[in-house]
Amino acid sequence: MTKTVSMVESHILRMIWLGLCIALCESTFNFANTYSDHMVLQKGSRGSIVWGKSSKLGDTVHVSLNGHEVAHSNVTHDAYGGLIWMVKIVMTSHYYGPYNLTARSSLGEITVYDVMFGDVWLCSGQSNMEFTLSKLMNSTAEYADASQYQDVRVFRANHFPSSNSLEDFHLHNIARWAKPSQSTLTRFSAVCWLFGKRLSSQFGYPIGLIESNFGGTKIELWSSPDALSQCSDSKRANHIADSGLWNGMISPLLRNTIYGTIWYQGESNTPNPGKYACQFPAMISDWRQKFSAASLQTTSPHFPFGFVQLAGNHNGTNGTYFAWMRWTQTAAYGKVPNAKMPNTFMAVAMDLPDFESPYGTIHPRYKHDVASRLALSALGVAYHKSGLEYQGPYPSNYHVTGHSLNIEYDNGRTPIRVNINASNFEVCCSYRECNVNYGVWLPAPVTSHDISSVTLGTTPCGPVPLSAVRYAWRESPCPFKECAVYGRDTDLPGPPFYHSFH
Repeated sequence: MTKTVSMVESHILRMIWLGLCIALCESTFNFANTYSDHMVLQKGSRGSIVWGKSSKLGDTVHVSLNGHEVAHSNVTHDAYGGLIWMVKIVMTSHYYGPYNLTARSSLGEITVYDVMFGDVWLCSGQSNMEFTLSKLMNSTAEYADASQYQDVRVFRANHFPSSNSLEDFHLHNIARWAKPSQSTLTRFSAVCWLFGKRLSSQFGYPIGLIESNFGGTKIELWSSPDALSQCSDSKRANHIADSGLWNGMISPLLRNTIYGTIWYQGESNTPNPGKYACQFPAMISDWRQKFSAASLQTTSPHFPFGFVQLAGNHNGTNGTYFAWMRWTQTAAYGKVPNAKMPNTFMAVAMDLPDFESPYGTIHPRYKHDVASRLALSALGVAYHKSGLEYQGPYPSNYHVTGHSLNIEYDNGRTPIRVNINASNFEVCCSYRECNVNYGVWLPAPVTSHDISSVTLGTTPCGPVPLSAVRYAWRESPCPFKECAVYGRDTDLPGPPFYHSFH
C-alpha cells in the first residue's frame, strides 16, 4: 500500500513539474531580434521605437537607460496574432552613449549593452549594394581604418524571401549589430559602409547601418502589393514571387526608426526600363508611408531616399537600355529631387566603368567614388547643408541659332569643365518629335564652350529642323571619369539628359 501511494505521489509531482515547465516555456518576454548589443537607435525629437514580444497581455513593461526609466507601455495584441510591447525613447542629448538598455516586466528583465544614439540608415538593392568590402582593391586598408570608426555600427539581413510579410527576423537570418572589424566587415556592403563612414566623419556622432539586399533581383521583389498596384501591369520576377523580399527582408524592419535609405538597384530591370519611372517612385512613397506608420511616426513619412544611378557596363556597347534606365531612375526628369521624387538624392556613376573587374563589368570596384558622391548629395538633400554643390551640372536653357545649339547649365551659376574629346552629345533632326531611344541620332561635336555652357554643331541636320538632343545615351558613355561635362569645382559628372524641342 505504501508503495502504491508513493507511485501516485510521484506521478502527481511529475505532473506538477510538467505543468510548471510548460508554463515557463510558454512565458515570453524579449526584445525584437533587430535589437542587440552594439546597436544604434535613432536620435532626435521624433524619438526611436524599441519593441519586443511578451506572453502576458496587459503587463506593463518599463524601459530604462543606464538604470533611469525613460518609457513604459503595456503589452497589447499585434496585427500578426501575437502580443507585443512597444515604447518610444526620445534622445536629444549630445551624449550619444554607450547606454545599457533594459526592459523589465513581471516576467523578468532583459538588457542589451553598448547602445548608441545617432542616425540609422537602411542600405538596400541588388548585387552592387551587396558588393562586399572584401572585394575592394584596398580592403586591407579599410579593415585597418575601421578601428577609427567604432561608433559606426553594422547589422546585416541574410537573403530570405517570404510569401507572407514577416513581423521580425528569425535569428538565423541576420548578422546582429556589431562594431566594425575585419570579421564583421568582410561580408558587409562596401557602399553602405563607405557611405556611413563619410557621414560619421562629417558629423562625429554614431551611425547605424542596416544592410538588406539580394543580388540579381528586380524592383518588384522589394515592392509591397500596394506599391505594385500603382503600376498595374507588374509581372512576376525571377524565381521569387513579387513582394517576396519586401515580405522577408524589409517588413521585419518597419517598426525600427530610421533616418533614411540608400538604394543601388536597377540592373535587373534594364530589359524593361520604361516601367521603372512608375515603379521606383511608387516603391519609395510606399516605403515611406509604411515605415512611418509602423514606427508610430518616429520615422519621417518623407524620409530621405538616395540611390546610385547605373554605372557603365560593357565596353564599346552602343545599346541604349542602360541609358534609358538611368533616365527612368529619375522618373524621366533627369535629376533629383523632382516633383515625382521629392527628398531624394542621387550619385551619378555612368563614368565609373570597370571593364577589368574580376567580378564582371556589371560589378565595378570603384565603390569609394560611388559612396563619396552619394554621401555628398546626402549632405545637401538629407541634411540640408547650405551652399553645397552636391550634384553635377544640368541643362537649364537651350538656344538654337542656325546650325548651332547652345546649352546653358544651371542658369549660368555653376562653372563647368568640358572634355572636348568626348563625343557624348547627339541630335535628332526631324519634322516630328524624336523618340528618346529610337530614330536617327547623329553625333553633335562641341564647337565651343564657356564657363557655364557648351555649343554644339548641328550641321548634319541640313535643312531638317533640330527635333531633340540627348547626352551620354549609351550603356558605357565614356572611359573612367572622362565624360564630356563635369562641375569645374566639384568634379561631379553631369547626368544623362534628353530634351525635345517639340
